[in-house]
Amino acid sequence: MRIAVIGAGAIGGLVAGYLKQKGEDVFLVGHADSVAAIKKNGLRISGIRGGLKVNIEAYEKLNETPDLAILCVKTQDIEGIIKDNQQYLKESCILTTQNGVQADNLLSEYIPKENIISSIVMFGSTYLKPAEIVHNFEGAWIIGRIFGPHHALVEKIKDTLNKIFPVVISEDVQGMKYLKIFVNANNCIAAILGKSMQEAFSNPEISRISIAIWKEGMNLVKKSGINLTSLPDFPLERLNKLLSLPEEEAAKIFSGIMINLSKEPLYGSILQSIKRNRPSEIDYINGEFLRLAKENNQAAPLNEKLVALVHQAEKTKNFLTPEELISEVKTW
Repeated sequence: MRIAVIGAGAIGGLVAGYLKQKGEDVFLVGHADSVAAIKKNGLRISGIRGGLKVNIEAYEKLNETPDLAILCVKTQDIEGIIKDNQQYLKESCILTTQNGVQADNLLSEYIPKENIISSIVMFGSTYLKPAEIVHNFEGAWIIGRIFGPHHALVEKIKDTLNKIFPVVISEDVQGMKYLKIFVNANNCIAAILGKSMQEAFSNPEISRISIAIWKEGMNLVKKSGINLTSLPDFPLERLNKLLSLPEEEAAKIFSGIMINLSKEPLYGSILQSIKRNRPSEIDYINGEFLRLAKENNQAAPLNEKLVALVHQAEKTKNFLTPEELISEVKTW
């Protein structure tokens, strides 16, 4: 397959680099600064698998129709990307990778549903600067279809992606996507503090906020009648067990998990966006809890407060101290 990876950030750069290393026919589409850096110095990946430099084609826009387009931009950027490249994408198979649950729905307004395959990435990486990516930790790549049953192309994509990450085909990728929101829902805290995940969650009181986020989110999911489905590296039982423990004990366990996520500092996707002066995907992560609350006439005061604080950080580039954050969330 001729593969276009659209988005040269943390996930897109990592995926494109590893596919190229394995001999796949792949090219990148990204912002001008990333494209210029890749053309000048190649794509550099460091981290858990060691160092890698890859020479790869890179463009600011599509100039051909790929067999497969792996969409690695943020959810809020999907509409603009599709409009700019629709003539080359309307006949392509498109694989979504976005956090949250809205990407496939947004894409289906422009692309035939039968051409859309959904996915969830469980590996983690950090975008340091144009053309430089750190691979922080390993994980599975889950693929499946939101719109209709699987078809032969799903298996073909699995065979290709399995060369770089272990791929799992899911019959309930939507239920997994909702559980992944819980995995990502604590990124907002590190973003509000302007710290790595390890540094942010070394504070037990900050970790208690994370447990409270999950409790509020779980209540909303249950009220909405949504069935969560276990992820390969995050079984539903783990979430339920943590939520059944006393908050202080659960926070201590959560803190230990987050501190040991990666040897390299791990900056969540929300903070990475803020540092790059780009809007974050907060409205599609914690904001999804707000959407569920509104649909079911419920309240989500903690997540509402955290979403507002992330938007404040996006606007001002000022971060709170742990003490300030704790004081802010006490008001909910």
